[in-house]
Amino acid sequence: MQETKLSERAQGSDLTNRELRKLIIPLLGEQIFAICVGLADSLMVAGVSNAAVSAVSLVDSVSNLIIYIFSAFATGGAVVAGQYLGRRDEGKARCAAEQLVVVLAALSLLMMTLLYLGKNLVLTRVFGEIEADVMELTRAYYSVVMASIPFIALYNAGSALMCTMQRSDVILRVSLLMNGINICGNALLIYGLHLGVLGAAIPTLCSRIVAAVVILSYFRKQDMPLHLTQWRAYRFNRLMVKNIFSIGLPSGLENGMFHCGRLILTSLISTFGTASIMANAMGNTVGSFHFVLGYAIGLAMTSVTSRCVGAGDYAAVRRYTRKLVKWAYLYQGVFNALVLLSLPLILRVYHVEGETATLARWVITLHNVGCIVLYPPSFPLANILRSAGDVKCTMGVTVLSMWIFRVGFGYVLGAWLGFGVVGVYMAQLLDWVVRSLCFIIRYRGTKWQHAAVE
Repeated sequence: MQETKLSERAQGSDLTNRELRKLIIPLLGEQIFAICVGLADSLMVAGVSNAAVSAVSLVDSVSNLIIYIFSAFATGGAVVAGQYLGRRDEGKARCAAEQLVVVLAALSLLMMTLLYLGKNLVLTRVFGEIEADVMELTRAYYSVVMASIPFIALYNAGSALMCTMQRSDVILRVSLLMNGINICGNALLIYGLHLGVLGAAIPTLCSRIVAAVVILSYFRKQDMPLHLTQWRAYRFNRLMVKNIFSIGLPSGLENGMFHCGRLILTSLISTFGTASIMANAMGNTVGSFHFVLGYAIGLAMTSVTSRCVGAGDYAAVRRYTRKLVKWAYLYQGVFNALVLLSLPLILRVYHVEGETATLARWVITLHNVGCIVLYPPSFPLANILRSAGDVKCTMGVTVLSMWIFRVGFGYVLGAWLGFGVVGVYMAQLLDWVVRSLCFIIRYRGTKWQHAAVE
């Protein structure tokens, strides 16, 4: 009953502020909890050895890139389902959900197989020459964690579809379960059984398996707008898969190119010295909290917008956009102002001083100010365009801006002009300025209103 009510109201009339907060708050909680568990996880691994930290970091740099691509693909498929829900065509919406799950399962299994077959190539060519003890631990961690890719891909598919149905409460519950298993398993296997990197890898695999099974089990409930039929009744739908690829493929390529650029910049920063590496690590850690509110609001935008677009109610899209972007500015402004005021405490917690403290202060401040001023139009607004099906534009803007301004000017400011890691973060702000202007101009026009799926 609740799902039907929300579905009807998302097709032109207003969702109340209470309903919007009910959608956003669990998404926010899920993001914060995942970040905190990630921090605890890294601290546990750090207690094993520096070689273990290096091994986990190297493998995660590859696996996370693949996960980001599949996550974007899952969101693209959920947008298709959401647009059909907006048209009150639940039959096609369910078909889109089924095709997404099956296609993502097949693609992720194929990717996992390729990663195992090309294991030596990845370890020697991608990671380069690393010390023998690090390589041994990297092989062990790689062998276990890569098996989890199909399960985290399916979890992302289920999570994206739940967001489309505005059931973010389910996403939060499953995330609590998944991350709870991960952190408790790490504590037991690392500290209790002293399994080292395997003590971090095995809980990761188990938690992702459980999360995939649990979230997909919700889709067996026939009273949900998006539910899965019996697998025996599944039929490949070429047109629906084409629609999913039309949104999911550009989004996946965009995510992949974006994170490849980030990896290149991380490699550049490593040439600036230990102080810069530490400052960047602090910037990444603290920066995860800088945009967490805006990210949750962006996810909510995807859910609400896709339904409104499906209903052809673009006036509602603009109404929700004005409201949610204002919320993003307000809440991120308040939250990041508090983080900025806490900067002296943060530096003391990390026990940094001298050059490292100076660089960390610059890096965190630049990222903080950028999140307050530039993040809402750079990212949540882009979600509006993607949810309308305008993915080629967002992909083009994101990729070009990333490689020209963030990566290109990162080298210019950081390496050639000698600003180091601070120059890289200055280039990041330049990237955000450019993409903000591009997305605002695009949104103020009407071309994106003609990109919905057929």
